[in-house]
Amino acid sequence: MNPENKKAMLNRLRRIEGQVRGLAAMIEGDRYCIDVVTQVRAVRAALRKVEDQILQDHVAHCVEGAIMSGDRGDQRQKADELLKLLTTLED
Repeated sequence: MNPENKKAMLNRLRRIEGQVRGLAAMIEGDRYCIDVVTQVRAVRAALRKVEDQILQDHVAHCVEGAIMSGDRGDQRQKADELLKLLTTLED
């Protein structure tokens, strides 16, 4: 992973971790259900952004590297991995 992206992803994941702890506190504090669900949706959106960035990094480095190498086996493996992942992702 690109070192700059890695640092950004770790920072983002730490913020998400804080959000999840906040969700637990909301539930312990009997907060209004809609407020809790709103925060759950915010966490899910933040995780989607992390996922998107990791996938972009993967394509830019791993997949591109396989293409540039000319190794057809490695190219097929990277393509198969992406297809399998994208066809099994949950919304």
